[in-house]
Amino acid sequence: MRTVFFVSDQTGVTAETMGHSLLTQFQGAPYRSVSLPFIATVAQADEVVARIDAAASESALRPIVFATLVDDQVRERLRRANALFLDFFDAFLGPMEAELGMPSAHASGRAHGMADLETYSARINATNFALANDDGSGNRDYAAADVVLVGVSRSGKTPTCLYLALQYGVLAANYPLTDDELEHPDLPAVLLPWRQKLFGLTINPERLQQIRQERRPNSRYASSQQVHYELRAAQAMFARAGLPSLDTTECSIEEIASRILNRQRIERRVRL
Repeated sequence: MRTVFFVSDQTGVTAETMGHSLLTQFQGAPYRSVSLPFIATVAQADEVVARIDAAASESALRPIVFATLVDDQVRERLRRANALFLDFFDAFLGPMEAELGMPSAHASGRAHGMADLETYSARINATNFALANDDGSGNRDYAAADVVLVGVSRSGKTPTCLYLALQYGVLAANYPLTDDELEHPDLPAVLLPWRQKLFGLTINPERLQQIRQERRPNSRYASSQQVHYELRAAQAMFARAGLPSLDTTECSIEEIASRILNRQRIERRVRL
């Protein structure tokens, strides 16, 4: 099996995100991933080269290295490894410097660090907001929310709210529909003043039953009858209220968040 290294002078988030995005286009090529963050010195780079070369000697398949390195010396050391070396900063900084007529800062950590405290604070504040307004908790500060996700239990509301907060600084709350509320065709009264902020999430019954079964095995909560009932009632409620909604079954968290932002035309407080 081929080894894929993700090497960065900071957290490695950019290298992993972009590298994995490229690898998804080659689904027939299995690989073992190794993440090596905070490689900022020549000495550290030499240790990484030794590790890559060792992986190359153990396998008939040459490793692939995805990197985000701003230090030219560190990058050049990594090039010596017996691997396909792909550095995203090297690929794009040169052409951008030529176009803008100025050198880049060659400063690490700007993409995911704390250089912009206002942006960082926006993400933290949004995360705290999502946690305080999770699952219809007593806080319910819907007046301040950018969006309120509505759906049955385990349809993806909480992880989507947290992703919206961490990635975009969006103030996202969520409201779980209970059995009592699903017995009525109209939206719960607490949600009516915020109709324009509401967005429904639904999911395939079989997938929801699987998720619930893992959480509460052999319970009424995870039964096929209960799952089908809740989803039918929720979808009917969304339709009656004219709420936009999304089936999350085949969607990643990233896709769910992006679709919500686009359909609701929500302004991002943080730019990736």
